[in-house]
Amino acid sequence: MKEAGQRCQQENLIEQHKNSVRSLTAPLDNLNSNWAYMVIASLAWSLKAWCALQLPEVGRQKAERAATKRRLLTMDFATFQHAMIQVPAQIIRTGRRIVYRMLAWNRWQEAFFHLADQLRRPLRC
Repeated sequence: MKEAGQRCQQENLIEQHKNSVRSLTAPLDNLNSNWAYMVIASLAWSLKAWCALQLPEVGRQKAERAATKRRLLTMDFATFQHAMIQVPAQIIRTGRRIVYRMLAWNRWQEAFFHLADQLRRPLRC
């Protein structure tokens, strides 16, 4: 039964690569261009997984944050694009600072801000 679920998940990933990210389409005229298009589209897909893996799972709400991380990892790319990339914001440049105002709310904003805090920290190798 578990193997069937894993196969179904693999089929979902292939479907999302075909339709959401369009990494398996070949819109250009030669193999090098098609290869570059596929790599760029796959990098966009990897960005989703990388963002999810960067989210911390510490603090009092460890179980909730782990569940959010798992949902973000299994999210389809179109939903990720609307929730985390195409966020309407107003950027205001004042005297000595830049202010970012979020103009809409969605349920992924908490994860978005946790990710922003995590990205501000230096990388650990």
